[in-house]
This record gives sequence, structure tokens and C-alpha cells, in this order.
Amino acid sequence: MKVPRPWSARTWLDTAHVASGVPVAAVLACLTLAMAVLPPVLRRNVRRLTAVQRSRLRAFAGFTLPPVPRSATWRDHRLWRQIGFHLLAPVLSAFAVTLVFGLWGGGVVGLTAFLHPVLQPPPGVFPIDLREPVVSVIVTLAGLAFFMLAPFAARAMAALEISIARGLIGPSLAELGERIETLTESRAGVIDAADAERRRIERDLHDGAQQRLVSLAMNLGLARATLTDLPEPAKEAIAQAHEEAKQALRELRDFVRGLHPAVLNDQGLDAALSGVAARSPVPVRLKVDISQRVSPTVEAVAFFVVSEALTNIAKHAHARSAEIKVRRRDGRLLLTVVDDGKGGASMQGGTGLRGLAQRVRSVDGTLNLESPLGGPTMIDVELPCE
Repeated sequence: MKVPRPWSARTWLDTAHVASGVPVAAVLACLTLAMAVLPPVLRRNVRRLTAVQRSRLRAFAGFTLPPVPRSATWRDHRLWRQIGFHLLAPVLSAFAVTLVFGLWGGGVVGLTAFLHPVLQPPPGVFPIDLREPVVSVIVTLAGLAFFMLAPFAARAMAALEISIARGLIGPSLAELGERIETLTESRAGVIDAADAERRRIERDLHDGAQQRLVSLAMNLGLARATLTDLPEPAKEAIAQAHEEAKQALRELRDFVRGLHPAVLNDQGLDAALSGVAARSPVPVRLKVDISQRVSPTVEAVAFFVVSEALTNIAKHAHARSAEIKVRRRDGRLLLTVVDDGKGGASMQGGTGLRGLAQRVRSVDGTLNLESPLGGPTMIDVELPCE
């Protein structure tokens, strides 16, 4: 734990947190006992009382406690945990404020003990004779010790209340586990839905716009070959339209292939990566060792990682060759992309590598980058197969 400093903002926030606990806890405890006369009222409103304590924890301690779901019946343990916290909080707050302000007060009194004989003229009456130098030094040192201990006490009391609040008015471990499982399933559903949507867009473009462009390019090519008696400007216009149609068709094919290539669905990752490697302007050695296919979502992520990595190599690495290894080991799909370029790649250097890392993390995978200046650059990716 970081050592608190006496004059830091954190120390004073912890002290204010302890000081605010007494009135807030006392009022909430009284309201809890008053509403206990009408149990249905208490059951409906105990979450509102808990919300006050959660707001205080967030304001002073900087701790955000997840809300507790509404309790439906008296058999719900969450309801009793909240009631127990509101009844325990005044005792805890009273102890905390006594300890913390006792130390702060003792520190102030001790550090100013040498002033007492000066401010009170003789004959002075003191419980201890502060006019004795030895006694004055001892009291001053004790005050200094109290003053130095007060920040630790404030931090400890705030941490103690946070710990108790986490156990009594926060979600239980089982509830947090259920939330994590629900979020994991929701994220998997979103990723699968996005992947399915990409496949749908790929099919629509392939069967719709791409086929129309093919037909347009063929008709323009036919017109260019047969209509030779047209004026020269007309022939040039047809030729230019033909070339632009072919260029648009090439760009659309590249876009569809990068979006979600059909070969990935039909023949798997090995065939799809072979096509990417064959089209790369940098010579690529590809080694794929996969005994059985993985899920479509993981295949799509693996394809995207390799495709984007080869694009970055061609644009930025100035490499003479690259090597890709894909294998499946112990329930993980392992990808390694190595190039002999200039190196110096960084996650902070642009959005490409960050996008790769985010895509990998979306399926609970990991991406490690090694790229010293002068090369080589190596990207290691692990993806869960299930």
C-alpha cells in the first residue's frame, strides 16, 4: 500500500470520509429502525438507504460499488446484508472517528505543548509540568508520533469500511460470477452476430454488385471490341469506362476478400491464408498445422490478423520476405508472423497494430509484438479454439 502523506489530498479525503460516516450512518440506522415497524416499507426502501452510502463511498473514498438488485422477498440474503450494514455502520463509524480524530487531536495538542506555559502566565496549573524541558520534549515527540499515525489510521479505517461495504452492500461473489458469465455470453453473441453480418454483406456484394460490375465490364469490353466504326472520342470514352469498370471490379473483389472471403467459409483457414500469401507483394512462407477447423469467429480473427500483418509488412517494413506459422496446440490457435524488415514497429505507432490487438482481445486472445530497430519483427498471437 502506498504510504499516505500527512498533507496529501488523499489523507484529507480519508479523514472527511471518516467524519462523514458518523452523521450519515446514524441517520440511516435510525431510518432503518423506524421503517422496521412497517416491514414492507423497509423492504422497498432499503436500497435507497444503501444508495446514500454508496454515494458517500464514491465521493470521499473514490470507490464505486456496483448496485445491489432489488430484493423481492424477506428470504433474499441481499436484503438482510444491507440491513445489517446500516445497523453496524454507526458502531464502525464511531470507532473510526474516535481513533482518527483522537490521533489528529493528540498530534495537535502534543506539537503545541511548548506553547501552553507561555500562553498561561504563572501560577500555571498543569496535569503534567510542561515547564520542564524533558517533559515538554516527550510530549512534543508523542504529538509528532500521533500526527504521523493519523493518516495511516484514516486510510485504514476507510479501507476497513470499504471492505465491509463490499461484503454487505455489494454484489456477492456468486452474483459477480453470474454477471461476468452473462457479459461473456453477450460479448460472444455480439461478436458472432458481427461476423455473421460480415458474411451476409460479403454474399450480397458477391451475388449483387460484383455480378453487375462483371456484366458491365463484359458489355463495355464487347462494345470496345465490336464498335470500331465509332468516332474517336466515343471509342476513347468506351475504353475509359471499360478500364474504370475493371478497376472498380478489382477493388470490390479486394474489399469483399478482406471483409470475409468466401473461401474461408468453404475451405477453411489454410486455403484462405494461402490465397492471402499468394497475393502478397512480399514473398511469404506459409506453414499451417491444424488437425481440425476452429470456430468461424476465431477463423475470421486469425485471417484478419494475418491479412493485416501482411499489409503492414508490404507498406512499412521494407522486408524481403516473411514467414507465417499457424498451429493448434492445447486448445489454442497459435499464429506467428515474422518479417526481416527494418523493425521499430510499435503499438503506439498507429492504429493498425492497436486494431489487431483489439480484435484479438475480443475473443479473449493475446497478441505480443517484438520489433527491435533493425528487425526482425515478430507477432505472436494466441486465440482460444473454443
